[in-house]
Amino acid sequence: MKKVLIANRGEIAVRIARACADYGVQSVAVYANADIDALHARMADEAYGLDGDRPADTYLNIAKLLEVARKSGADAVHPGYGFLSENQAFAQAVIDAGLAWIGPPPATIAQLGDKVQARKIALQVGAPLVVGTPDPVKDASEVLAFAEQHGLPIIIKAAFGGGGRGMKIAWRMDEVAELFDSAVREAVTAFGRGECFVEQFLDKPRHIEAQVLADTHGNVVVLGTRDCSLQRRNQKLVEEAPAPFLTDAQRERIHSSARDICAAAGYVSAGTVEFLLSQSGAISFLEVNTRLQVEHPVTEQTTGVDLVVEQLRVADGLPLSVAQTPAPLGHAIEFRINAEDVGRGFLPTPGPVQRFDAPSGPGVRLDTGVQTGSVVPGTFDSLMAKLIVTGATREQALVRARRALREFQIEGVASVLPFHRAVIDHPDFVGADGFKVHTRWIESDFAAPLAASIQAQARAEPQPDASLLRTAIEIDGRRVHLGLPAVLLQGLANVSGGAAQVTAPELAVDAGAVTSPIAGNLHAWKVAEGDLVQDGDVIAVMEAMKMEMQVTAHGSGRITLTAEAGTSQALGAVIARIAGL
Repeated sequence: MKKVLIANRGEIAVRIARACADYGVQSVAVYANADIDALHARMADEAYGLDGDRPADTYLNIAKLLEVARKSGADAVHPGYGFLSENQAFAQAVIDAGLAWIGPPPATIAQLGDKVQARKIALQVGAPLVVGTPDPVKDASEVLAFAEQHGLPIIIKAAFGGGGRGMKIAWRMDEVAELFDSAVREAVTAFGRGECFVEQFLDKPRHIEAQVLADTHGNVVVLGTRDCSLQRRNQKLVEEAPAPFLTDAQRERIHSSARDICAAAGYVSAGTVEFLLSQSGAISFLEVNTRLQVEHPVTEQTTGVDLVVEQLRVADGLPLSVAQTPAPLGHAIEFRINAEDVGRGFLPTPGPVQRFDAPSGPGVRLDTGVQTGSVVPGTFDSLMAKLIVTGATREQALVRARRALREFQIEGVASVLPFHRAVIDHPDFVGADGFKVHTRWIESDFAAPLAASIQAQARAEPQPDASLLRTAIEIDGRRVHLGLPAVLLQGLANVSGGAAQVTAPELAVDAGAVTSPIAGNLHAWKVAEGDLVQDGDVIAVMEAMKMEMQVTAHGSGRITLTAEAGTSQALGAVIARIAGL
């Protein structure tokens, strides 16, 4: 290969562009309208617009991506993670277009990306597994029947999803139907398919995964384990490698099961086999992610293997550069730096990043898709960057992590830094008396109050004091950088009536106002105009950064709807009023 189209955005697109440079090939970025000046669009050798704002019109649009590959002369495609990375149709379309697909074969994606089929392969090779439906369920009644037969809690999962989206846990029978509908909607939004299956849910398990590499010469190597138990809404926040506090027998069981599953499926490229580890020590196969993982840097730091370069090598037909599981080179911890408000239940907070001062020093690596001046769009994932800290031991990694997190400063959007600073000192995570973190630990055990980070303020951006202003523009679909004299732009502003003024939205003063808790899409109303609602009732569903969240009534009374379903809402916008408050 000579030129790689990166069919993704954000920090992973930056990461792949750097790997392409290290491997000696050119990179081509793509961008949605909101990403025209994003870091990944500037980092790649070339960048082309996808002419759209929503995922479906941009990073999920196969025809547009292949057209960019044709225009740019790319001969290979790397999908990154999320979006189309586990889409069999996209992989096949890339191959049919005569391009190299940097990932597993389409048939393998179909086999393992379908979680129902992956379960069947796991059973065939003797991997440990909990009870689940043999095929996707047709409707909520089948989910209820499974719950009645096997008991609660149960977990509803998107059969063709990943990354925690389209995944809902039911603890009560009366919530099963709504959670099933919500899982289907999330799966369709994130992956374009809504099929879901059901499994028994292990309460308070750890999330352990094995990193696998495989080439076209029949070599399958497990590079080690990761612990990814610190999650909220089934999405990971902190990961580390190797997974701590495992017995030798548990580690070997995970390694051998992961190797056997991938070998049986004829796996090629990088992939991850995920497991749950119950409090009793029992291991259960969870799923296979047929792509690069967000948390891959902790494995790179502790093995010395560049996973993205290995993917490029494999796509070029070369053998793996590593022949067996390497001994760990110390310990690494990754902190996902999301644009989310910790003090408000990790609600996404898109907007302009006014300050992004990242840490550095011994043992510190930063994979980022933003910098000072970047804008975090509300239509895509909330991940801004990843802070990876490495030490000779877990204890040294923790010490360095505390220092790095103190140094990290972000302003303009809320971030999860307050959470990371708090969790890094918590006895359950430190593990002096045993590692007590599990996948629901944040919701069920981590009750320490967390102050919200600095909120984004809507205000006019100051004009830079320079004689030449630079901006990104698009010419015939290709991103180019343009420099214009400041006096020219000032003159244009005067002709059009002066510079635009950005003012903060007016705050609702009436106690009955129901305000949008996030900047996002008002997906659906759960009540009708004039209904009587009670305090705590779910009245609407909103969606932002590919995650759904419920809006509840803050009092009792008769409701008046002031916003339509399907419309975009700003943070704090009045969407309804409840009379009588």
